[in-house]
Amino acid sequence: MGPDRAAFHIDAAHGQGQQIGDRNTQHNHYYSPVARTTWPLRVGVVPPLADCLQDRCLEKEILAARPDATTMPARVLSGMGGVGKTQLAAAHAERLWQQRSLDVLIWVPARSRSGIVDSYTDAAGQLGIDEGLTGERAAVRLLNWLAATDKRWLVVLDDMADPDDLRDLWPPQNPAGSTVATTRSRDAALTGAGRRLVQVGLFTSEQARDYLAARLADRPALADDIDGLAADLGYLPLALAQAAVYLINQERPCSWYRSALADRSRHLSRLAPRRLPDQHRDTVAAAWSLSIEQADCMEPIGVAQPLLQLASLLDPDGIPAAVLTEPEVLAWLDTETGTPVGADEVHDAIRNLHLLNLATHDPDSPTWSLRVHALVQRATHDQTPPERLDTATRAAADALKSAWPPIETDPELGQVLRANTFRLHHIRPDPLWTDHGAHLVLFAAGRSLGETGQVAEAADYYLHLHTDAQRRLGPGHPDTLAVRANLAYWRGEAGDAAGAATSFEHLLADTLRVLGPDHPHTLRIRANLARWRGEAGDPAGAATVFEHLLADSSRLLGPDDLDTLTARANLAWWRGMAGDRTGVAAALEPVLAEMVRVLGPDHPDTLTTRHNLAYWRGEAGDPAGAATATEHLLADRLRVLGPDHPQTLTTRHNLAEWRGEAGDPADAATAFEHLLADTLRVLGPDHPDTLTTRANLARWRMRSRDPAVVRRGWHG
Repeated sequence: MGPDRAAFHIDAAHGQGQQIGDRNTQHNHYYSPVARTTWPLRVGVVPPLADCLQDRCLEKEILAARPDATTMPARVLSGMGGVGKTQLAAAHAERLWQQRSLDVLIWVPARSRSGIVDSYTDAAGQLGIDEGLTGERAAVRLLNWLAATDKRWLVVLDDMADPDDLRDLWPPQNPAGSTVATTRSRDAALTGAGRRLVQVGLFTSEQARDYLAARLADRPALADDIDGLAADLGYLPLALAQAAVYLINQERPCSWYRSALADRSRHLSRLAPRRLPDQHRDTVAAAWSLSIEQADCMEPIGVAQPLLQLASLLDPDGIPAAVLTEPEVLAWLDTETGTPVGADEVHDAIRNLHLLNLATHDPDSPTWSLRVHALVQRATHDQTPPERLDTATRAAADALKSAWPPIETDPELGQVLRANTFRLHHIRPDPLWTDHGAHLVLFAAGRSLGETGQVAEAADYYLHLHTDAQRRLGPGHPDTLAVRANLAYWRGEAGDAAGAATSFEHLLADTLRVLGPDHPHTLRIRANLARWRGEAGDPAGAATVFEHLLADSSRLLGPDDLDTLTARANLAWWRGMAGDRTGVAAALEPVLAEMVRVLGPDHPDTLTTRHNLAYWRGEAGDPAGAATATEHLLADRLRVLGPDHPQTLTTRHNLAEWRGEAGDPADAATAFEHLLADTLRVLGPDHPDTLTTRANLARWRMRSRDPAVVRRGWHG
């Protein structure tokens, strides 16, 4: 800005000023700043810029005007508390000031209408245009001046709490000026003619790393795990700034801070520095309290806060909408609010949290519908009474169990339900364990892991769950025995058949002692012991055990019970594996008919029996018939289970085998090539089925070139 520009002023005596209508007086006035005004002029206190300020590439969003616009719309910087909206606005203002691109800079604390009016009155006075007016009359004088002047101005409305506070007080559009507002709200009222919403997010991982590295540059011994700490703090600028000051003041390394942060008994407030950096007004723990109170006062009144408290126990990366509207959650909200709460009220409360940037709601993604930053969750958790957290934990667990489909056909849904269950159990495990046993959702999560092909992960999950069960319930509790059974089963599915058989042998002795020989759980342990003995190389012994088990199941449970029907099917299978290949199909056909009658044609066990029947038809010498039956089965498994279910992949495996055995080795090789790509994607490279598929692909490629290559043993 040159000296001639700085000396410019409106001179009404020479007719250069514009007539401004003042609705608070009876006459129109020409007015100009009094002679005491010194240009350029700053009104209000711009917060000092933070140390190690990061270039976030957002100023272009603040500066950019629409291509067809002659004036720049107001930029409204919206984001959750602590993302650095004020710092972005301050950096923008200071950059323009240092570049001498402003004649007037007005910084307005905008938390209330009265604060906005006071700042406008002060600005009007310093410009010499107030003519003795105060309050909203002086504010109108300022707005009229901003609309008419060709002085270059910037007005920053910092930390606006309620869009209604700016009714009739938004700075006007003028080619000479611009407006920037910061707010935690993303209300639609903030957009529209003359305003543009700019969403301010978290640091990137690189920005967070660079910030901590710069702040700790003089204390290299403290910077032992910058990346881990940045991730734990969710890349939130406010949290990173306060953590850096705490580390320096207390001479603590990043690794120590991570451990302290992971300690749920330690409140966030204990990890805040005694003096906040960069003139912060709030600690991380208090940054969102005002927004939470505001959300709770919006219709439906009183629902947002308990809903956020329940969400603080779940996965920050995404909570399914269905979980938050399950009857168990609605009943809990009824109790906590004292009023009936339905799905519509939950939806509106979620939107209120979204509007105030306490959460992010994506209605187009029902699986990952609600996301809440981990530190918002932690601060909410810290401020919630323990008894409410306990009841919320049980309600969330009940809702997760209710939301779990009996057959998982959507891998993404299963993934998010597991993630929420794991998070809930990690954050607040005690309410999920009672004298009656472990909550059923803990078993649902483990079963989901295994049935979606993650067999090694399922075994590892049950290993850790067994440690908890022994400590909380004791070794003889039925649920501890159930956890042991699942651990042994998934170890077998992961490839250790002999280890599974040994584990079930020991488990059977304890189950007989605790539950007795006639308990259904005892019968299932016997069935598993027989199965894994057969898988470990003793099919004749497995057949003998199933023969005795079938008699006991028929006597105790009845001929139509699922366990009885399964015992009949398993007896036929292991007799076939022991050498009676011709009699298996004849034994399985009546079992299949009974399963269709009792369970229905689409029950997973019915489909498994069809799979086994097709297999033994091929083994008995009819590979073409086996291929046709397996092809029909594949269509039903695709419909019932989906394309990525492990049992669907197994059916594709067997179909490829039988087509090859029926005389088309090239087709088998092509089918295995496609199957291997999907198996790698779904199950991973180390899964036993992936290894088998890879071996069979190589074998059928060889047979397609040399039909003399012999067939290797396999089964589904």
